Amino acid sequence: MQPVSLFDLAAQQARWLSVRQSTVAGNIANVNTPGYRAADVEPFEKVLDSKSVAMRATDPRHISLGVGGSGIAVRSEENDTAVMPSENSVVMETELMKAGDVRRSFELNTAIVKAFHRMTLMSLKA
Repeated sequence: MQPVSLFDLAAQQARWLSVRQSTVAGNIANVNTPGYRAADVEPFEKVLDSKSVAMRATDPRHISLGVGGSGIAVRSEENDTAVMPSENSVVMETELMKAGDVRRSFELNTAIVKAFHRMTLMSLKA
């Protein structure tokens, strides 16, 4: 079993947040484009589930576990109930809330990495 690295996990979340921010920005840019369908990315938890730590059988009597994998998928929101006057599905308030969530997640990610980095440096000094 390979060790779980907090730095790798934080880097993966930062990449996911970057993709989500680009998707939200694209939705906001197309708020007045007729027929445009709002897009979003799959939740980070789903990305983590598909990229779980691979377990390896060290004995033939161990149960084998299959592990699948996929990248970050951008999906279109098929929300036919929210059609705006421009005949698209982008709701500006929803997109701004998503952008705020992304910003807060970036800040939390950065704070966790900084704290872990300080902890690592303190353990090396001791």
